[in-house]
Order: sequence, then C-alpha cells, then structure tokens
Amino acid sequence: MISLGDPDAVAPAKRDRLGLLRDHDFRDLFLSTTVAQVGYQITSLALPLAAVIALDVSELEVGVLSSMTMIAFVLIGLPAGAWVDRMRRRRVLIVSDIVRAAVLFTVPLAWWADALTIWQLYAVALIIGVFTVFFDVSYQSYLPHLVGREHLVEGNAKLETVRATAQLGGPVLAGQLIQWLTAPVAMAFDAAAMGASALLLLRIRRREPKPQVAHGSRITTEIKDGLRFVLRHRILASIIACTGTWNFWMGAFMAMIVVFLPRDLGMSPGEIGLFFGLFGVGGVFGAFAVGTATRWLGEGRTVWVSVAVTSPWILLIPAAEPGWRIWMGAFAMAFVGVGGVVYNVTQVSFRQRLTPDNMLGRMNATVRFVVFGAYAIGGLVGGALGQLLGARTTLWIAAAGICLAFLPVFFSPLRNMRTLPSPETEPVGAAA
Repeated sequence: MISLGDPDAVAPAKRDRLGLLRDHDFRDLFLSTTVAQVGYQITSLALPLAAVIALDVSELEVGVLSSMTMIAFVLIGLPAGAWVDRMRRRRVLIVSDIVRAAVLFTVPLAWWADALTIWQLYAVALIIGVFTVFFDVSYQSYLPHLVGREHLVEGNAKLETVRATAQLGGPVLAGQLIQWLTAPVAMAFDAAAMGASALLLLRIRRREPKPQVAHGSRITTEIKDGLRFVLRHRILASIIACTGTWNFWMGAFMAMIVVFLPRDLGMSPGEIGLFFGLFGVGGVFGAFAVGTATRWLGEGRTVWVSVAVTSPWILLIPAAEPGWRIWMGAFAMAFVGVGGVVYNVTQVSFRQRLTPDNMLGRMNATVRFVVFGAYAIGGLVGGALGQLLGARTTLWIAAAGICLAFLPVFFSPLRNMRTLPSPETEPVGAAA
C-alpha cells in the first residue's frame, strides 16, 4: 500500500491534484513512462516510414514489418507471463529497456554505413517486440505492487495520460525529425529515450519480495492456469474478444495508413506526424474524461459505450482526399483516441483489480497473447489486402471491422452493468 501523506496536513488541494505523483517511486515510474512513450512514438512512425520512403518497399513488405512488431506476443506471450511471475518485475523492466535501446541504435548505424535493408528492419522489429512482451507484462503486473490495488484507477489514468500526451506530441516531433534527419536517423532518439527510461527505473527504491514458486511447478501447468483463469471468466472473455477484434482490424488499418498517406495523398513526413498527433489530442481528452464517463454510465457500460460511440469516426479516413478532407480524417482520429483511452483505463483497471498477485503476469500475458497476436495477424492481412486491392480499399474494410468490434462486450453482462463485479460475485463458466 502506498502512502499519500498525512491526511491532516495542510494544502489538501495540492495533494489532491498530485495524488500518486507525491510518491517518489511512482513519480520515477511516471517519468520513465514519459520518456519511453515519446521515444516509442518516434519509432512507431519512423520504422514503417524508413521502409516506405527510405527503402521504397511494397505494401506486402510493409504489412510484414507491421506484423513483426507484434508477432512476439504470439511466439512467447504465454510463457513470458509464467516467467515474469517467477522474477522481480522491476529488473525485467530495466533489462528490457537497455536491450531495446541497443537494438534501435543499429538502425541509424546501418543507414550511415549505407547497409540498411528491409531484413534488418524485420529483425529489429522482432527483437524489439520480444523485449516489449516482457516489458509490458511486467509493467502491468508491477503497478499493483507499487501503488496498491485501491489506487489502480488513478495510477492507470495518470500513466494513460502520459501515453495519450506522447501520442499528441510524439508523432509531431517524429515527423519533423524524419523530415530533417531521415527516418532511420530519427530512431537514435528513441534509443536514447529507452536508455533514460532504464536509468529512471533504477531510481525506484521500493523492492519487490522474491516471488514464491511452488516446488516442482511446471511452466506449462502455470500457462494452463493463466489461460483457464482468463477464458473461463465471462467478462474477461468478452473484453478479450472485443479488444482482439479491434486490434486485428486496427493492425490491418495501421499497416496501410502509412502507405496511404504518403503515396495516395502525397503527405510529407511532417504532415504525417501532425496527422497522428491529432490522434493523441483525443487520447488526452479521454484520459481526463474516464472518471466522468464511469460516474455517468457506470464502469460496465463505459467499457462498451466508449468503443461503440467513437469507432465509426474512423470511416472518414479512407474517404479522405488531398486537401481539407485529409484533416477531417485527422479530426476523426481524435474521437477514436478518446474512446480507446477510456476503454483501456476502465478494462485494464478491472483486470488488475480482479487478479491475484501470483497470477498477474500470466493474466496479462494471456490477454496480450490474444489481443496483440490479433494485431500481428491483422498487419499481415492488411499487407496482403493492400497488395491485392490497394491501400484505400483495405482501409475501408478495416474501418468497417473496427466499427463492429464492440459487439462482444455489448452482448455480455457488461451491457447494463454500472459497477463491475468483485471476484467473489462474478460467475465463472465456459467462455462463449
């Protein structure tokens, strides 16, 4: 449990505004997340643009590259959760940051040596993906230890605000860096950001106890326990189905939008960065709106309403043409960002609150195995459809799929539920 200070202390308004940020360890995690997310936004734009602009690859190759960033969740996602539950999570976070920083720095080095190829980008994307699996599973499993379960919504909201703010400023910064320095060189800034993130994580003083592992326990048995826990829980299963569907079509969408914007609409890297930055505007609003949304609608209804109401705006993007309609599409992305952040804060906080400490890593790994595996497959499908039908037609198909992603949670107990149930009252049965 985290101490937020003496309740009789003066200046309560200031304490209320800062909340968890008054705690040294959470503040270091918050700052680490800030620099890492800005760097991540640079690579998210620079890596595909390095392939599209610097190497002039095909739509299918762009789809494969998009898939490589997430395929690690399919390859090692489930055992990673069991491994993380056997390790101190802070140590995993630090090692993951250091390795990702080193791998990212090979891209500008190869570019300067005139040796960069699409195969190197594939390898970089895959290695980054592997250590992102360990980082993400450890990160969401570490937060309950650091802040206490009673502060999870506040902690997730603050960290989601960082991510949303990075989505606002990161792509704009990335677009300018790519325009000035080329996409491969811009990735050196992400390498530096990952190194800074590792240093901030080293400053966290609170130490985790060494996880207790049952004598003779097997990784395969622990993986099965994690799958059984998630898939037999009716609400968790519906959330995974919604998120997985949304991610599948968003993977196809994002694989082709980085082709559509420069090739079909003639946008420069700076304009593309601004386009994606407007997605972050919505994310910032969503992070601030999540508390109001859950008070008005209730936690259960917020999960499906946030996706159902905001997703249809994405249809404006494949309808865009050079000129003002490009920016109508960017405006639409802001609405999608609002819904995505509100949805994520609500459902992630519920999952963390529900899950016992010794199951957190496996629960998070199981969820990521499904939802990010769906994103990886979606990227491949998007690349194949783009090669056959063109980028714009693929965007229409993917946007339609995104609009329907809310149906699993709509046809679940969440539809009319104001308060999410506690673990003791939630009925467990076979997932539909």
